[in-house]
Amino acid sequence: MGDFHAVRRVRQLIQGAVDTALVPVHAAVSKPAQRAYLGTLLFTLASCILIAISSIAYVIFYYNFIPQIGVERVIHLQFGDGHPHGTASLSTSLVSAQPYDVSLYLHLPRTPSNIAAGNFMLDVSLFAPSAKASATSSKLDFITASLNSTLLARSRRPATLTYVSPLVDTASTLSGIPFYVLGWKTESEVLEVPMFESVEFSKGWMNVPRFLKIVVEADEKMQFYEVGVKIIARFGGLRWIIYNHRILSYLFFTSTFWACSVLSSLLAWFALGSFFPGDNEEQPKKEGIEDSDKAIKNEEEHDDQFDPFSTEDLSDTSRSFPTLGRQMPLHFSSRRGNLMKGETEEEAKAKKKEDEVMASANIQPLGAEADDEDDEDDQGLRSWRDSGIGTSLEETDRKTNIARRRRSLFGSGN
Repeated sequence: MGDFHAVRRVRQLIQGAVDTALVPVHAAVSKPAQRAYLGTLLFTLASCILIAISSIAYVIFYYNFIPQIGVERVIHLQFGDGHPHGTASLSTSLVSAQPYDVSLYLHLPRTPSNIAAGNFMLDVSLFAPSAKASATSSKLDFITASLNSTLLARSRRPATLTYVSPLVDTASTLSGIPFYVLGWKTESEVLEVPMFESVEFSKGWMNVPRFLKIVVEADEKMQFYEVGVKIIARFGGLRWIIYNHRILSYLFFTSTFWACSVLSSLLAWFALGSFFPGDNEEQPKKEGIEDSDKAIKNEEEHDDQFDPFSTEDLSDTSRSFPTLGRQMPLHFSSRRGNLMKGETEEEAKAKKKEDEVMASANIQPLGAEADDEDDEDDQGLRSWRDSGIGTSLEETDRKTNIARRRRSLFGSGN
């Protein structure tokens, strides 16, 4: 016997340990946990998608907000018709409300004529786009027509080659002969002349230059290796921060855009949830079904606990019950019928109480009848339940009881 209790105790301990070990597992696979996993997964996927969208949005914003930092064009000078001159198209590289620095670079050989020219003038003009130029087909005619449009800016600046004395020039040439022979060095000089500083154009596409013209004014015929223009944007404020701190700007703006997207998504989710409450409506329905099931169970339990002297189980149908001897028959009036006849609730309660008193009295005319009624307790209890239908089985049962009581009464009299 002791071994049996010990084995049982060990089994209980093992079962308790297993149940304790499985508590986290049950919690991990429970329905609330599954809903949490699903919500986390959906939030992670939505966050990744929103991060990708935020990155794409920042790239689009960057290329629309930050203009091209530098524009460089080669100008092909034209000779034989007055001073050397040339034009260049700037397309849509420039934007409005942005300061620019414009400079010219000239690659000049150190020929006697260029040295003899001394100071010479550089004339740069910026022109707005022309509607007539856009209708022409030839590129040359396109530029020529555009040069007849509105002049937006013009600048004239002097330039000259660096002076070198004959002695220094001779010594430099002799010392650099090997480099000249190998082609590593040439007798030329590159001049970079600033033409505009922080030039800014008004808003509107008609106020942004699309073409540039340069004229070289000199008393001597000059030779050029190459002539070009450089336009450098001078950023300030937010553009300077975004351009010079690109990684920090990307992280900040992408995070801000992502946070706004998540907040907007949550607000939209809650708004849709308020307009289309699916689970919120099903929960009260389930609770209502559970409450109704509990009520039905309580009614079944209440029906099982039958009280023969309670009027709660009586039917709402008015009935008359016969008695033995010369006693008045018992009459049961339904509460619904009394109310329909116009009786007040107090009168109905009074009649109910009177019926309960008469039922509790349980007057027996003869002593011999008690024995018969003891044998018929089950049938007497069943007679208190009234279905209100008045079936033939109940009527037959009642007649049988009356006949049995009469035989008992007549038999005791003899």
